[in-house]
Amino acid sequence: MIKESPPIAETLLAWYDRHARRLPWRAPPGQWSDPYEVWLSEIMLQQTTVAAVGPYFKRFMARWPRVEDLAAAPLDDVLVEWAGLGYYARARNLHKCARAVAAAGGRFPETEAELLGLPGVGLYTAAAIAAIAFGAPATVVDGNVERVVARLRALEMPLPDVKPEIRARAAELTPKERPGDYAQAMMDLGATLCLPKRPKCLTCPLSTSCQARALGLAEELPRRRPKTERPTRRAVAFWLTDPSGAVLLRRRPEKGLLGGMMELPSTPWRAAPWPEEADARAAAPLETDWIALPGLVRHTFTHFHLEARVWAGQTSATEPPNDGRWVPLDGLSGQALPSVMRKLVRHALERSAEL
Repeated sequence: MIKESPPIAETLLAWYDRHARRLPWRAPPGQWSDPYEVWLSEIMLQQTTVAAVGPYFKRFMARWPRVEDLAAAPLDDVLVEWAGLGYYARARNLHKCARAVAAAGGRFPETEAELLGLPGVGLYTAAAIAAIAFGAPATVVDGNVERVVARLRALEMPLPDVKPEIRARAAELTPKERPGDYAQAMMDLGATLCLPKRPKCLTCPLSTSCQARALGLAEELPRRRPKTERPTRRAVAFWLTDPSGAVLLRRRPEKGLLGGMMELPSTPWRAAPWPEEADARAAAPLETDWIALPGLVRHTFTHFHLEARVWAGQTSATEPPNDGRWVPLDGLSGQALPSVMRKLVRHALERSAEL
């Protein structure tokens, strides 16, 4: 067994005091962060990188500097600002949570148990807010922390089966003093030195305490189950314009993938061959002279790939069909369009101009 002297937390905090990353939502070492900023950044950072989140966080804070401001904003405005971050249920829960906190006087709960009662706040987010904003000795475990702990303790069981043991070991390491700084230090260590590939063990402050390094396993841990191949789904999207040149959009159902976001009408997204022409016409928003635009749009979601063709058509109707809405071309940027829809819009504009 590797002797740990000085303790891991003490060593890591000393390293953090010198090397902490400067992030828009983070207070300097030794200070507690604002709970609104911690909560907002942690919701944004789920399944997203720090580099991607930075500009979004700054825009949100400039537009809604307090949780009450965010709570008072229309959901569509929040979805528009969120567009591009993905996992849109997070944006809807963000808005619900802001309203819940605002209704309680604008103060976030200080305990993990109370924080878990807020919409969209899970174990990780509750622990992060409690530790970083309120100094509670909560165990914060994200992907970076999982990797660090798995290597420190040479845990060879693959993810996700090893998660309970990682959490238990992480709890053993969490100090009572400066738990927020410690949590952020673990994240920083995983993000800058204890990397998934080619970890920088020679400059790691915990290298002498790392059991995986001693066993020559650092780069192999944490192990993962073999990935299953993503299936491909296919669809036809419809680019329909009215006499003024406005485009037909519709809102997706609140629940499910891209819930509540705006979209071009389309056939169902099915893991099957391309829709037959008759099936595509039956799914179209109305009958017209549809033209199949050349090329494909491809987009990858967490669990599947999407391939879409675009059909373009015009109508003399002024009333939008099927609960849709007409949106002028210069108004598309202000719509809550997810990334895949922006790809489809761009493809339709480019290919239509070539006809």
